[in-house]
Amino acid sequence: MINNDVLRRLRYALNITDLRVAELFKLAGYDIPKGELESIFKKEDVEGYAECGDAVAARFLEGLVISRRGRREGKGQPAAKPHAPRLGNNDILKSIRIALELKDEDIISIMALAGVELSKPELTALFRKQGHPNFRACGDQFLRNFLVGLTAKYRA
Repeated sequence: MINNDVLRRLRYALNITDLRVAELFKLAGYDIPKGELESIFKKEDVEGYAECGDAVAARFLEGLVISRRGRREGKGQPAAKPHAPRLGNNDILKSIRIALELKDEDIISIMALAGVELSKPELTALFRKQGHPNFRACGDQFLRNFLVGLTAKYRA
């Protein structure tokens, strides 16, 4: 799924303002310029649209986690931590789960709001390490449905 679309949908679902988005980036140690912020939230067919890279999306998600859960014990200012060359849907789903402190039952009910039936074993496979025999990659449609369910839960 395109990072811009994920950030746009997540921002709408959680009713996050532009000012708050800038604060989230700042919490993650990234002072985002106003022009860049505006361009990553534009639709693909609008002039001035800029693609959101994996590093920027990871910073947004990191800021969201810090704002909701606080900094990890023993951590000072965030450092530019290395991340996978590609921010995958599983990473995005995991970050949202951590930020919103969602349990398995919560995610299953969110998916039900989007009209998707999900069993607990199917869900836990999404959070396994890549390379584990029961690992399952999170597809674009699954993540899209999760964000739709999240919108239904928080914006209803």
